[in-house]
Amino acid sequence: MTKLGQWLCGFTLLGSAWAVLALAPPGLQPPAPYRQALLPLPVYLLVAFGCYSLATVGYRLATFNDCEEAAAELQEHISAARADLRRRGLRF
Repeated sequence: MTKLGQWLCGFTLLGSAWAVLALAPPGLQPPAPYRQALLPLPVYLLVAFGCYSLATVGYRLATFNDCEEAAAELQEHISAARADLRRRGLRF
């Protein structure tokens, strides 16, 4: 099973559990305080996931490593490509 399949399976399981509890028939409904906390739960989880994603991207961006060797190699490739293009008659 792919990672996407695992995530979709988890969301389906959690969503169906939420739907059973939130949309229960009147005789099987949870007490009022639980129901008031249960109804906006998907919105809270979505906001929490957004905050986690933003924090993860910010942390990864702040700790991004520079690759000095790769940058030098890339500059060499660019210089070689420009020299080849000049040799073929292209002007920059």
